[in-house]
Amino acid sequence: MLDKAAHILECFTPDVESYRLSELARCTGLPKPTVHRLTADLVRLGWVERSGARYRLGAKLFELGSRVPRRRDLREVALPFLQDLFEATRETVHLGVREGLEVVYLERIHGHDALRLPSRIGGSLPLSCTAVGKALLAFSGAELTEELLSRPLPSLTARSLTDPALVRAALEKTQVAGLAYEEEEAVDGVSCIAAPVFAGGVTVAALSVAVPRERFSAARLAPAVRTAALGLSRVLREGRRTEDGTRLG
Repeated sequence: MLDKAAHILECFTPDVESYRLSELARCTGLPKPTVHRLTADLVRLGWVERSGARYRLGAKLFELGSRVPRRRDLREVALPFLQDLFEATRETVHLGVREGLEVVYLERIHGHDALRLPSRIGGSLPLSCTAVGKALLAFSGAELTEELLSRPLPSLTARSLTDPALVRAALEKTQVAGLAYEEEEAVDGVSCIAAPVFAGGVTVAALSVAVPRERFSAARLAPAVRTAALGLSRVLREGRRTEDGTRLG
Protein backbone atom coordinates (compact mmCIF):
# COMPACT_ATOMS: atom_id res chain seq x y z
CA MET A 1 0.00 0.00 0.00
CA LEU A 2 2.82 2.41 0.81
CA ASP A 3 4.39 1.79 -2.59
CA LYS A 4 1.08 2.49 -4.29
CA ALA A 5 0.51 5.65 -2.27
CA ALA A 6 4.02 6.84 -3.14
CA HIS A 7 3.27 6.13 -6.80
CA ILE A 8 0.27 8.47 -6.55
CA LEU A 9 2.33 11.23 -4.93
CA GLU A 10 5.03 10.92 -7.58
CA CYS A 11 2.52 11.70 -10.33
CA PHE A 12 2.44 15.33 -9.23
CA THR A 13 5.05 17.49 -10.98
CA PRO A 14 5.68 21.22 -11.39
CA ASP A 15 4.05 20.95 -14.82
CA VAL A 16 0.99 18.96 -13.67
CA GLU A 17 -0.06 20.12 -10.21
CA SER A 18 -3.57 18.66 -10.03
CA TYR A 19 -5.44 15.57 -11.25
CA ARG A 20 -8.87 14.04 -11.35
CA LEU A 21 -9.15 10.52 -9.96
CA SER A 22 -9.42 9.05 -13.45
CA GLU A 23 -6.23 10.87 -14.45
CA LEU A 24 -4.40 9.57 -11.39
CA ALA A 25 -5.53 6.05 -12.26
CA ARG A 26 -4.10 6.44 -15.78
CA CYS A 27 -0.88 7.99 -14.45
CA THR A 28 -0.26 5.24 -11.90
CA GLY A 29 -1.75 2.32 -13.81
CA LEU A 30 -3.67 1.38 -10.65
CA PRO A 31 -7.36 0.44 -10.58
CA LYS A 32 -9.60 3.45 -10.01
CA PRO A 33 -11.13 2.00 -6.77
CA THR A 34 -7.62 1.58 -5.36
CA VAL A 35 -6.70 5.13 -6.30
CA HIS A 36 -9.96 6.39 -4.77
CA ARG A 37 -9.28 4.60 -1.48
CA LEU A 38 -5.63 5.62 -1.22
CA THR A 39 -6.31 9.21 -2.23
CA ALA A 40 -8.96 9.47 0.48
CA ASP A 41 -6.36 8.31 3.01
CA LEU A 42 -3.82 10.82 1.68
CA VAL A 43 -6.37 13.63 1.98
CA ARG A 44 -7.12 12.58 5.56
CA LEU A 45 -3.40 12.73 6.37
CA GLY A 46 -3.02 16.15 4.75
CA TRP A 47 -0.56 14.89 2.16
CA VAL A 48 -3.04 15.56 -0.64
CA GLU A 49 -5.69 18.29 -0.85
CA ARG A 50 -8.99 18.09 -2.70
CA SER A 51 -10.56 21.02 -4.53
CA GLY A 52 -13.79 19.99 -6.20
CA ALA A 53 -13.02 17.01 -8.40
CA ARG A 54 -9.28 17.68 -8.51
CA TYR A 55 -6.45 16.66 -6.20
CA ARG A 56 -3.10 18.30 -5.51
CA LEU A 57 -0.24 17.87 -3.06
CA GLY A 58 -1.05 19.01 0.46
CA ALA A 59 0.71 21.51 2.69
CA LYS A 60 1.61 18.73 5.13
CA LEU A 61 4.18 17.39 2.65
CA PHE A 62 5.85 20.80 2.48
CA GLU A 63 5.95 20.89 6.26
CA LEU A 64 7.51 17.43 6.43
CA GLY A 65 10.02 18.26 3.70
CA SER A 66 11.16 21.34 5.57
CA ARG A 67 12.10 19.12 8.52
CA VAL A 68 14.71 17.09 6.60
CA PRO A 69 17.71 18.01 8.76
CA ARG A 70 20.68 18.05 6.40
CA ARG A 71 18.93 19.88 3.58
CA ARG A 72 17.25 22.29 5.98
CA ASP A 73 20.55 23.12 7.64
CA LEU A 74 22.38 23.46 4.33
CA ARG A 75 19.71 25.87 3.10
CA GLU A 76 19.90 27.93 6.29
CA VAL A 77 23.69 28.20 6.14
CA ALA A 78 23.57 29.02 2.41
CA LEU A 79 20.84 31.65 2.59
CA PRO A 80 23.08 34.64 3.50
CA PHE A 81 25.37 33.81 0.57
CA LEU A 82 22.40 33.51 -1.78
CA GLN A 83 21.13 36.86 -0.58
CA ASP A 84 24.55 38.43 -1.14
CA LEU A 85 24.67 36.89 -4.61
CA PHE A 86 21.26 38.29 -5.44
CA GLU A 87 22.23 41.75 -4.18
CA ALA A 88 25.43 41.65 -6.26
CA THR A 89 23.72 40.58 -9.49
CA ARG A 90 20.03 41.47 -9.08
CA GLU A 91 19.31 38.29 -11.01
CA THR A 92 17.60 35.00 -10.13
CA VAL A 93 19.82 32.82 -7.93
CA HIS A 94 19.52 29.14 -7.02
CA LEU A 95 20.84 26.61 -4.52
CA GLY A 96 20.69 23.02 -5.78
CA VAL A 97 21.79 19.58 -4.62
CA ARG A 98 22.06 16.27 -6.45
CA GLU A 99 19.47 13.56 -6.05
CA GLY A 100 20.37 10.63 -8.28
CA LEU A 101 20.73 12.00 -11.80
CA GLU A 102 18.74 15.14 -11.11
CA VAL A 103 19.15 18.53 -9.46
CA VAL A 104 16.79 19.29 -6.58
CA TYR A 105 16.38 23.00 -5.87
CA LEU A 106 16.50 23.93 -2.18
CA GLU A 107 16.19 27.69 -2.64
CA ARG A 108 15.51 30.31 -5.29
CA ILE A 109 15.64 34.08 -4.87
CA HIS A 110 14.40 36.52 -7.50
CA GLY A 111 13.19 40.09 -7.81
CA HIS A 112 9.80 41.45 -8.83
CA ASP A 113 10.51 40.79 -12.52
CA ALA A 114 11.00 37.03 -12.11
CA LEU A 115 12.15 34.92 -15.04
CA ARG A 116 9.86 32.17 -16.25
CA LEU A 117 12.00 29.18 -15.28
CA PRO A 118 11.30 25.46 -14.87
CA SER A 119 13.22 25.47 -11.56
CA ARG A 120 11.07 25.49 -8.42
CA ILE A 121 11.93 25.02 -4.75
CA GLY A 122 11.63 21.31 -4.13
CA GLY A 123 11.45 20.63 -7.86
CA SER A 124 14.02 18.77 -9.93
CA LEU A 125 15.63 18.97 -13.37
CA PRO A 126 18.12 16.75 -15.24
CA LEU A 127 21.77 17.24 -14.30
CA SER A 128 22.87 17.60 -17.92
CA CYS A 129 20.42 20.41 -18.76
CA THR A 130 21.38 22.90 -16.04
CA ALA A 131 24.45 24.82 -14.94
CA VAL A 132 23.84 23.69 -11.35
CA GLY A 133 23.70 20.09 -12.56
CA LYS A 134 26.91 20.39 -14.56
CA ALA A 135 28.71 21.96 -11.60
CA LEU A 136 27.60 19.06 -9.40
CA LEU A 137 28.37 16.44 -12.04
CA ALA A 138 31.81 17.76 -12.93
CA PHE A 139 33.09 17.37 -9.36
CA SER A 140 31.29 14.20 -8.30
CA GLY A 141 33.59 11.59 -9.85
CA ALA A 142 33.85 9.78 -13.17
CA GLU A 143 31.56 6.95 -12.08
CA LEU A 144 28.55 9.25 -11.86
CA THR A 145 29.34 10.78 -15.25
CA GLU A 146 29.56 7.34 -16.84
CA GLU A 147 26.25 6.32 -15.27
CA LEU A 148 24.55 9.41 -16.68
CA LEU A 149 26.08 9.05 -20.13
CA SER A 150 25.12 5.37 -20.33
CA ARG A 151 21.48 6.45 -20.56
CA PRO A 152 19.58 8.55 -23.10
CA LEU A 153 20.16 12.21 -22.27
CA PRO A 154 16.98 14.25 -21.71
CA SER A 155 16.14 17.26 -23.85
CA LEU A 156 14.26 20.25 -22.44
CA THR A 157 14.95 22.60 -25.36
CA ALA A 158 16.48 22.37 -28.81
CA ARG A 159 19.81 23.40 -27.27
CA SER A 160 19.93 20.74 -24.53
CA LEU A 161 23.08 18.62 -24.78
CA THR A 162 22.08 15.13 -25.89
CA ASP A 163 25.44 14.08 -27.36
CA PRO A 164 27.66 12.41 -24.71
CA ALA A 165 30.77 13.89 -26.31
CA LEU A 166 29.41 17.41 -25.87
CA VAL A 167 28.51 16.72 -22.25
CA ARG A 168 32.03 15.39 -21.58
CA ALA A 169 33.53 18.51 -23.16
CA ALA A 170 31.31 20.77 -21.05
CA LEU A 171 32.28 18.93 -17.87
CA GLU A 172 35.99 19.16 -18.71
CA LYS A 173 35.65 22.92 -19.16
CA THR A 174 33.83 23.13 -15.85
CA GLN A 175 36.61 21.23 -14.07
CA VAL A 176 39.23 23.60 -15.49
CA ALA A 177 37.32 26.84 -14.86
CA GLY A 178 35.53 25.87 -11.66
CA LEU A 179 32.37 27.28 -13.25
CA ALA A 180 29.59 25.64 -15.25
CA TYR A 181 27.60 27.28 -18.02
CA GLU A 182 24.23 26.57 -19.56
CA GLU A 183 22.93 28.37 -22.64
CA GLU A 184 19.19 28.00 -23.18
CA GLU A 185 19.41 24.27 -22.37
CA ALA A 186 16.71 24.25 -19.67
CA VAL A 187 14.46 26.99 -21.05
CA ASP A 188 14.59 29.14 -24.16
CA GLY A 189 15.95 32.64 -23.72
CA VAL A 190 17.76 32.04 -20.43
CA SER A 191 21.43 31.36 -19.70
CA CYS A 192 22.99 30.37 -16.40
CA ILE A 193 26.33 30.19 -14.62
CA ALA A 194 27.03 28.02 -11.56
CA ALA A 195 29.80 27.10 -9.15
CA PRO A 196 30.15 24.00 -6.95
CA VAL A 197 30.03 24.08 -3.17
CA PHE A 198 32.30 21.72 -1.23
CA ALA A 199 32.25 20.31 2.29
CA GLY A 200 35.01 18.00 3.49
CA GLY A 201 36.31 17.67 -0.07
CA VAL A 202 32.92 16.46 -1.33
CA THR A 203 30.61 18.37 -3.66
CA VAL A 204 27.43 18.97 -1.66
CA ALA A 205 25.65 21.67 -3.64
CA ALA A 206 25.97 24.34 -6.31
CA LEU A 207 24.98 28.00 -6.54
CA SER A 208 23.86 29.63 -9.78
CA VAL A 209 22.65 32.83 -11.40
CA ALA A 210 20.12 32.72 -14.25
CA VAL A 211 19.67 35.69 -16.59
CA PRO A 212 17.97 36.50 -19.90
CA ARG A 213 20.28 35.44 -22.73
CA GLU A 214 20.61 38.96 -24.13
CA ARG A 215 22.18 40.36 -20.96
CA PHE A 216 24.29 37.38 -19.94
CA SER A 217 27.86 38.42 -19.16
CA ALA A 218 30.30 35.90 -17.72
CA ALA A 219 32.73 38.70 -16.86
CA ARG A 220 30.08 40.36 -14.70
CA LEU A 221 28.54 37.26 -13.11
CA ALA A 222 31.46 34.84 -12.65
CA PRO A 223 33.25 36.70 -9.81
CA ALA A 224 30.03 37.00 -7.79
CA VAL A 225 29.09 33.34 -8.25
CA ARG A 226 32.60 32.16 -7.44
CA THR A 227 32.80 34.37 -4.33
CA ALA A 228 29.46 33.11 -2.99
CA ALA A 229 30.34 29.45 -3.58
CA LEU A 230 33.79 29.82 -1.99
CA GLY A 231 32.32 31.61 1.00
CA LEU A 232 29.72 28.91 1.59
CA SER A 233 32.35 26.19 1.10
CA ARG A 234 34.55 27.86 3.70
CA VAL A 235 31.74 27.91 6.26
CA LEU A 236 30.98 24.24 5.59
CA ARG A 237 34.66 23.36 5.80
CA GLU A 238 34.86 24.97 9.22
CA GLY A 239 32.27 22.40 10.28
CA ARG A 240 29.31 24.47 11.41
CA ARG A 241 27.15 22.11 13.43
CA THR A 242 23.50 21.36 12.90
CA GLU A 243 20.87 21.44 15.60
CA ASP A 244 21.28 17.73 16.35
CA GLY A 245 25.03 18.05 16.85
CA THR A 246 26.15 16.56 13.53
CA ARG A 247 28.46 18.46 11.26
CA LEU A 248 27.46 19.88 7.89
CA GLY A 249 31.07 19.58 6.71
